[in-house]
Amino acid sequence: MAKASAKRKPRGKKSAAPAAGGDELLKYYREMLLIRRFEEKAGQLYGMGLIGGFCHLYIGQEAVVVGIQSACRSDDAVVTSYRDHGHMLACGMDPRGVMAELTGRAGGYSKGKGGSMHMFSREKNFFGGHGIVAAQVPIGTGLAFAFRYQGTDNICTTYFGDGAVNQGQVYESFNMAALWKLPVLYVIENNKYGMGTSVERASASTDLCQRGKAYGIPGEAADGMDVVAMRAAAEKAIAHCRAGKGPYILEAMTYRYRGHSMSDPAKYRTKEEVQKVRSERDPIDYLRDMIIGGEHADEEALKQIDREVKDIIADAAAFAQESPEPDPSELWTDVLVEA
Repeated sequence: MAKASAKRKPRGKKSAAPAAGGDELLKYYREMLLIRRFEEKAGQLYGMGLIGGFCHLYIGQEAVVVGIQSACRSDDAVVTSYRDHGHMLACGMDPRGVMAELTGRAGGYSKGKGGSMHMFSREKNFFGGHGIVAAQVPIGTGLAFAFRYQGTDNICTTYFGDGAVNQGQVYESFNMAALWKLPVLYVIENNKYGMGTSVERASASTDLCQRGKAYGIPGEAADGMDVVAMRAAAEKAIAHCRAGKGPYILEAMTYRYRGHSMSDPAKYRTKEEVQKVRSERDPIDYLRDMIIGGEHADEEALKQIDREVKDIIADAAAFAQESPEPDPSELWTDVLVEA
């Protein structure tokens, strides 16, 4: 991780988000660093041929899910797209089980059958990453319908990207959610590129948080590179949903450093563009500066967190590689539900 320098422009003074306590900031730092190191290791294992199929990394977007999930309850539901490893970890899923699933091993959350894009945890109320673009949006709407039907005050946080926002099923979901006042928080992770197409080339209107206006759904954009700002925006949005006022759209303005997937060379943007964001807007570096600048911890304390996180990731990678491959009989399990 780069040290604080004059090259990176501090953004702390510009944030309208309320200040967070030192313990809270350190918790965010640990969780964001866990996602970053996990994804870096996943990229390495993919390069070694230990992860097959598609693999979409979350590097650069860590502040979005950590900020939002910190404002949710453990009994709230979460559903997301194929760029899902960070969401799993933010929901409290075990890095061992996630890494084992990525490598197709029996110790994985879907017994090695789902891979990167299709793993679930009923225990953590994580209802999956989904490989079909925007397919998770009606699913998240349905989960919110279940909460409304059961009379609880739970919500479903439904994540999707700027590329998915133009899909027709998104607007069918918006209509139903608004009509029935469903407790669903729609989070648009606007990382600027849907696969290889910039949002400006794909969307006639780039003010994505206002896409629910025709249905009376309020929306707001927040700085997705600032975990404290994301937490504040999430608190407001979740309070709206939990109070029975219906859905809410939260657009997180973020950026992914890697290609759309591991097979994407990302030639549609310049290296200078990526480097500029990394040097001036990195969410972990920004939080690090906030912690040290606010004297919540010193350099050595943050280095110790990094060492602890690296040990967790090394253990997860070792567990994944030592876990056996699924027995062929698993091909016939979890296919049908007998009711």
